Amino acid sequence: MAAFGTALLGFSLLFVPQQPPQSAGEFRSTWSQSPDRIWAGSAFWANPIEDWRVHDGRLECVGEGANRNLHVLTRQVASRRGTLTMSVQLGRLDGGKGAGSAGFLLGVKSKLGDYRSALIKGSGLSAGITSAGVIFIGAPGSGSEAESLRSATAVELRLRAEPRGKRANVVLEAHDVKSGELLASVNKEVATDALSGNLALANNFLVVRGSGDQKRAGRKKNQGGVAKARYWFGQWKISGTRVDAHEDHAFGPILWAQHSLSRKVMKMTAQLPPVGDADGSDVQLSIETDQGWKEVQKSALDPVSRTASFRVPNWDDSRDIPYQLTYELGDRAGGSISYLFNGVVRRDPKEKRVVTVAGFTGNTDAGFPNDLLVRNVGIQDPDVLFFSGDQLYESVGGYGIKRTPVDVAVLTYLRKWYLFGWAFRDLLRDRPSIILPDDHDVYQGNIWGNGGNPITMSEHQRGGFAMHPDFVNVVMRTQCAHMPDPHDPTPIKQDIAVAYGDMVYGRISFAIIEDRKWKVGPKGLVDSGSKRPDHVSDRDMDVSKLDVPDAPLLGDRQLRFLRKWAADWRGADLKLVCSQTIFANVANYHGGGQQFLVADLDSNGWPQSGRNRALREIRRGFGLHFAGDQHLASIVQHGIDAHGDAGYSFCVPSIAAGYPRAWRPDEEGRPVKNRPASGLPNTGDYFDGFGNFITVHAVGNPAAKNRAGVLNTLHDKASGHGLLHFDKKTRDVRMECWRLQFDAENPEPGDQFPGWPKTVNMLENYGRKAVAWLPTIRIKGEENAIVQVHNEKTAEFLYALRISGTEFRPKVFDAEASYRVSVLGLFGATMVSSVRPGDGFLDIQLPK
Repeated sequence: MAAFGTALLGFSLLFVPQQPPQSAGEFRSTWSQSPDRIWAGSAFWANPIEDWRVHDGRLECVGEGANRNLHVLTRQVASRRGTLTMSVQLGRLDGGKGAGSAGFLLGVKSKLGDYRSALIKGSGLSAGITSAGVIFIGAPGSGSEAESLRSATAVELRLRAEPRGKRANVVLEAHDVKSGELLASVNKEVATDALSGNLALANNFLVVRGSGDQKRAGRKKNQGGVAKARYWFGQWKISGTRVDAHEDHAFGPILWAQHSLSRKVMKMTAQLPPVGDADGSDVQLSIETDQGWKEVQKSALDPVSRTASFRVPNWDDSRDIPYQLTYELGDRAGGSISYLFNGVVRRDPKEKRVVTVAGFTGNTDAGFPNDLLVRNVGIQDPDVLFFSGDQLYESVGGYGIKRTPVDVAVLTYLRKWYLFGWAFRDLLRDRPSIILPDDHDVYQGNIWGNGGNPITMSEHQRGGFAMHPDFVNVVMRTQCAHMPDPHDPTPIKQDIAVAYGDMVYGRISFAIIEDRKWKVGPKGLVDSGSKRPDHVSDRDMDVSKLDVPDAPLLGDRQLRFLRKWAADWRGADLKLVCSQTIFANVANYHGGGQQFLVADLDSNGWPQSGRNRALREIRRGFGLHFAGDQHLASIVQHGIDAHGDAGYSFCVPSIAAGYPRAWRPDEEGRPVKNRPASGLPNTGDYFDGFGNFITVHAVGNPAAKNRAGVLNTLHDKASGHGLLHFDKKTRDVRMECWRLQFDAENPEPGDQFPGWPKTVNMLENYGRKAVAWLPTIRIKGEENAIVQVHNEKTAEFLYALRISGTEFRPKVFDAEASYRVSVLGLFGATMVSSVRPGDGFLDIQLPK
């Protein structure tokens, strides 16, 4: 019953047979019982994952390079005085080729002090042996050499640490596995706190070239060196009075789940690690009913992305439904063990007056596991989560990336992706999410997708995808498979999947747009006048010459979708467009040195004509635009033909900003008109670097100087998140932008960036000024009907919206034209043609 109670909290659980009694902190590895697989097990974290595997009942490091390590997640050494005992058996792979070392890492800690942060940002005390026969604690140069150790084929390392005054005495012994003979030993006194933290096995602490000749492996921390030795490990045992057990730290085999709910269709993706052929081939989804747990679906595990995806139509969206995912992990004896992951699919908040959407972008690993942000968002309790891109960067977790072969490249991606899911899984488990990959997610610094064109990285500015399409589709599957069905699922070039489409939830209609997928690249198309085809640095350049009128930004498919979406208000009171980035170039100071750029062609301010086409379609549906990518929070009202004639965009700040950007036109002496009532600097009517009309209402520039400390620095670089509160009664949207460091239970002035919160009404998202007004429409038979307006002279669909109440007066933009007005209700529609400005009241009776 205790295990089941924990399951309700949503942890992955292991149901195991009775084991011999152990002390509270005692640990024993079970690789001897595990079938062959890449993944070492739920109690471990491997750096990097592609360099480790379980094979023939033991753990093997199969990758060459320095600083390969595997942490135990469920045991930590406490800071109190006491004992620590540890042992492991190890030996050389491949007949002992190459120089290197192996052993233990003790007291691995990071600046954040979290055990998960220590996995990728930590350092600790080394203790082990080298291929040259040296046993050491601290560094090989401080150890002693033994010929018998050099020639041993299998060694058991035994470590014990005991208090000695205010310090700890650490003894490391190497024994022959077969005979038990002591081959070598070394001891060292260390500070007591040097042992507190994570414990890990290590393959190649340092590169060792002969006795006494040591060099650090690689200049960058966590990067691979030139070490060649590869070791196997088995029978890792840990005990002692300083060892604390944390079984709830286990991660997997169901790592997390993400889902969406729209129009009574629930879709879910379960993410797993790289399990083996002897493990289960599918994942089971069950829901809780009055009669207990009921199986809903089984989904085959995709062998490349390691995901299982579910699509359940006719979902009961009127109540919260607890769900349970089950997976069977195999063992070497041919049996299996069931693991569970629990969560809740919340009811569709149709009756809730205010629906809240949280927005995130740009997730470096500096703040991993993002506890402060996740805690605050949990307290704010949004209804929907939107991650707009760069859920990971190439540098996340260290060890760089591998582009080939595809299977290894996927593993490097998955390890970085797992860090994202680990950080946000408790928010994702019971809230629908929209997740859009961006450039870094597919291992490109910038991306112009160009309809899926195949390119090399050296030519990426011509537009296309540099990574193999199978890799790109893994990214799409892991991040997007849970989202509502695409509007048109036809793949782009190279059979790369698409994700654009709509979602209706909480009576908010979401348009999900992939604004990187069809956008053309600048190289060979325009001349930026600088060494980089995407950067304009000449202040005197005529940027209008950079526009290519027929160059795609969203592409024809997405423009057609937006037109249909703008007209379709079924089940919705308000509309929101979600995409990777905004349609303006606001961020023009880049990086730590704040290099000034006139314009950045990676922004959606370019190409200008494509940008304007996108804004016209969004404007037809009175949609607010929610996005990220720019590393700079902003509220901008876009203009197409004049300032403020289109809709608002809210660009959220980075989750953990690494590359700061800023907008400071006032310091440049740029002309500004119509300063908002807030009077804040750098706000008002401007032209962006491409000459686009923009009205900046708020901007979240980074601090001039960063304070010391990880979280302080991230805060000062302008990290945080955004919230949108949709009031369905008033049709108002309140935009909030929260800095990283605050307490959501006790918010204070200054916790938000300057200019936030700001509230706009839905009607302000069609900012184009009226030339004339049609007669007031008076509707009988129904409240809050849908009104559509077409210009009969040009056959143009102007706009559609759900009105509030029973009266609405449409604005139009040609006083001489006639118009067709359609009013749609629950049971039918009424259309009136040849309506002209100046006519009398227009009374509409809707069908009942």
